[in-house]
Amino acid sequence: MRKFNPNKNIIILLILVIIVIATISITAASRAREGRTNIVQSMINDTVGVVDKAITAPGRWIANGTSAVSNLINTYEENEQLKSKIDQYDEVALENKNHEKEIEQLKQELDLNQTLTSFQKVTANVITRSPDTWQDMLIVDKGSADGIEGNMAVMSQKGLIGRVVEVNTHTSKVELLTSDNKSTNHFPLKITSDSGNSFGILTSYDEKKQQLVATKVTEENDIKEGDIVQTSGLGGNSPANLPVGTVAEVKTNSFGVEREVYIKPYAQMYDISVVTIVQRMVEAGE
Repeated sequence: MRKFNPNKNIIILLILVIIVIATISITAASRAREGRTNIVQSMINDTVGVVDKAITAPGRWIANGTSAVSNLINTYEENEQLKSKIDQYDEVALENKNHEKEIEQLKQELDLNQTLTSFQKVTANVITRSPDTWQDMLIVDKGSADGIEGNMAVMSQKGLIGRVVEVNTHTSKVELLTSDNKSTNHFPLKITSDSGNSFGILTSYDEKKQQLVATKVTEENDIKEGDIVQTSGLGGNSPANLPVGTVAEVKTNSFGVEREVYIKPYAQMYDISVVTIVQRMVEAGE
C-alpha cells in the first residue's frame, strides 16, 4: 500500500495560516491587555490606510470636480437671472419716470384748461417732432374733423407756444414761437403794469436767453421785470388774454429809438407732449 505524501505547497499554506492566526490572536490579546496596538498591527493598519487612500483619491477628486463645475454653472445661471432682473428693473424705473413726467404735463395742461374757461378748446397729443425742425414745427393728432382751423392759437403747460399753420382731417401742424419764421411770432401782446397796459407785437425768440422778444411797444407806461404778458386780441387773429409769460428785461434796440421787451415764457418750449388748441371765445349764452 502506497503511503500518503502531503503536498509541499499545502504544508507551506497551512504554516502561513497558522502564523497569521497566531499573530492576530497575540495582537488581540496584547491590545486587550495594554489598550493599544502593537507594532505589527500598526504597520498593517497604516498599510491598509495608505492603500485605501490611494484607491479612493481619484474618486474623491472626480466628485469634488463635478461638484465645483455644478456650483459654477449654478452661479452663472443665477448671475444671468440677476442681470435680467436688473435690466428689467431699469426698464421699469425708466418707464415709471416717463409716466410721472407725462402725468405732470397732463396736470399742467389740466390747470391751463381750468384757467381757459371762457374759451372753446381742444386737447391734442404731439405725435411728430422732427429733429431738424425741432424749434419750428410739431404735429398733433387733431385736425379739421375735430374743429381745428388754421391760425388758431396753441397753448401748452401754462402759456402760449405757437399757432396752427396747416390742417388735415385728423392731424395739424403747429408752428412754434421759437421758429425763425418772423410772421409766426406776430402775436399782438398786452403788458400789464402798475401804471397801466402797454401794447406790442411778439416778433422773435432769443435762443441764447430762451426768451421771447416783443417790439413796437407803446411808450405811455413804464414796464418793469415781472409784469404779466398776455395776448391782446387786437387784429382778430388770436383771442385776448391768453397767458404768454412775464417781463424779464426791457431794452432799447440798436438804434436807440424803440423799446424791446424780453419775455420769460410760461411754457417750456423744448419738452412738449400735450397741447391745447384754442378754437374761439365762448359766446354769451353758450
